[in-house]
Amino acid sequence: MEVAARLLREQGAAAVTVRAVAQEAGLQAPTIYRFFEDKDALLDAVAEHVLATYVADKVRTASLADPVEDLRAGWRTQIEFGLANGALFTLMSDLTRTRPSPAAEAGYEVLRARVHRIAAAGRLRVPEDRAIALLRAAGTGAVLTILSTPPEDRDPTLADDMLTAVLGVLLNDAPAVPPDNATALAVAFRAVVPTLPTLTPAERSLLGEWLTR
Repeated sequence: MEVAARLLREQGAAAVTVRAVAQEAGLQAPTIYRFFEDKDALLDAVAEHVLATYVADKVRTASLADPVEDLRAGWRTQIEFGLANGALFTLMSDLTRTRPSPAAEAGYEVLRARVHRIAAAGRLRVPEDRAIALLRAAGTGAVLTILSTPPEDRDPTLADDMLTAVLGVLLNDAPAVPPDNATALAVAFRAVVPTLPTLTPAERSLLGEWLTR
């Protein structure tokens, strides 16, 4: 797996063939086929291996006290990972991939938790799911755009400016929820509904649905 990951990182997906991996790892090609049926299965496993390691590191990272700064730190880490692992990031962004990725889902949950903290603090003025969708689209787009640009022409501020633009849509100007902002109040209340002890599960679900609407 380490050999295949290195080939992917240094030479791209085309270099990750069963023959090349076997040769670099000091194995016979039939040995590789005992674990992976074809090159695509090998690439999927490599992508999962590298991404799982990255997500595990994100989970272990201590959260910052300010939920917005915590989100900014996570964004910077994501952008740095994508640019350092361009071939893998492009592979994982391929919409023709049909196999689900547990590591990608774990990364999604990390982002969801960060957005939820912002909502609970009263800083979010759009529903959480929309905020997550906007952040994912912006992050993926920023990395792919930078990767498609020759290294000598890349703008190092593009990703930061993208985040600033998205946060301008997502966040209230002040940490406290403005009393006249009904949407922000609803989003903040929706974030704490699951923790209300006096409601039944059915009541929490119904209240959450109303607040989302």
